[in-house]
Amino acid sequence: MTDTQRAPQTASSEVLYAVEDHIATITLNAPERLNTISGPMLNTLAALLTKANEDPDVRCVILTGNGRAFCAGLDLNKERGDEGLSAASSPTTLDLRNTPPTVLQAMDKPTICAVNGGAAGYGMDTALGCDIRIMAESAKLAAAFVKRGVVPESGGTWFLPRMIGWAKAAELIFTGRTLSARESLDWGLANEVVPDAELMDRARVVAKEIAGNAPLAVQAAKRMMRMGLNETFPDHVHHVYLQLLPLFKTQDMKEGIAAFMEKREAKFVGR
Repeated sequence: MTDTQRAPQTASSEVLYAVEDHIATITLNAPERLNTISGPMLNTLAALLTKANEDPDVRCVILTGNGRAFCAGLDLNKERGDEGLSAASSPTTLDLRNTPPTVLQAMDKPTICAVNGGAAGYGMDTALGCDIRIMAESAKLAAAFVKRGVVPESGGTWFLPRMIGWAKAAELIFTGRTLSARESLDWGLANEVVPDAELMDRARVVAKEIAGNAPLAVQAAKRMMRMGLNETFPDHVHHVYLQLLPLFKTQDMKEGIAAFMEKREAKFVGR
């Protein structure tokens, strides 16, 4: 078995993890409660995202769910017991540095959310935290926060104005509206919509396309995009130049140029 074809690994019964062909697939696996996330699941999801980001063999991450929902939000039933958010933190603090939305935002590896069903509340914010969203026809994005008396607690108020502009973000958040997959595509919140049965195949096709490129360059490009959200143009251009310097010295850049000159597919190794 090669490094790029590992046997599936079960991280826990409620969050599954597997790596194949340089692609890590993380699957929320509590379909009986629509993949609502408990405190322990938060910890596991964050740990697996970090694991994928630190694994040099992983070049792209697919996040999805089992069953008819991607994630229907936080598990409020377990929140009343001893497996709620308090299980992911001390009784008086919540270390936001290690929560899934923060980890997602800091990741250098590209992330694809294969939205297999409803993504509500925390689930919607988690989907928005991924770089690319491919939605099944039956999937929905439910911004129902204000209908529950809360705000988008996991990044939605940061993501949405940047993704769709202030006016559309205000409309979605203030109304608590639910968008179908096609509406999500029209609003610019989905990259594409595919038949339910084709979702994971399509996500893997896109992930393999990403994984076929020079991984250090892809990760550097993502870092530059993230930094550019908060930089002036002159500062950003300067940082891009500084990022180019180490890439010039990589084996992958030499391979990329050679492959172009020889009119063949490049074989990148991440060095």
